[in-house]
Amino acid sequence: MIDRCAWCGTDSVYVAYHDEEWGVPEWDDRALFEKLLLDGFQAGLSWITILRKRDNFRRAFHGFDPARIARYGARDKARLMADAGIVRNRLKVEGAVLSARGYLDMRESGVRFADFLWNFVDGRPLQPHRRRMKDVPAQTIESKAMSKALVERGFKFVGPTIVYAFMQAVGMVNDHVVTCHRHGPLAK
Repeated sequence: MIDRCAWCGTDSVYVAYHDEEWGVPEWDDRALFEKLLLDGFQAGLSWITILRKRDNFRRAFHGFDPARIARYGARDKARLMADAGIVRNRLKVEGAVLSARGYLDMRESGVRFADFLWNFVDGRPLQPHRRRMKDVPAQTIESKAMSKALVERGFKFVGPTIVYAFMQAVGMVNDHVVTCHRHGPLAK
């Protein structure tokens, strides 16, 4: 039997996400933008809900193209609010548009999104070596700092808890417990 972090349970979608994606360092700007928006949509919901709707989100949000999302007007927002395949929350939809504008402003000022984000962990994944799931915090000093910086740049739904979940997912912190089969490979 393979040891895994307890949070993924036995659901095949969750197990695949845990084994193949969660905690793998991501450096692609667009992929990081997508994940940050999806984590914002997850606020108040379970991640499996978002994971099961991820393809619908990608379709509805035009592949998470920040330039396109930043131009969304009333018609696009109404289209999204009518799309049962995604989480229909007006504030989160508005937040995605504002976050896309923040992303573009950052890029226009010469700041690469991945570099901006990875700077909060000095460019390499944190390795806390947690023994139990209960040792994993909801937020950290780094997630609080990243959250504050993102808010200052116009991003929405980027509180320190959401940002910490994002950091875990994109490999900025290796929060696989030490007994998990993914911990060791990602610690290298």
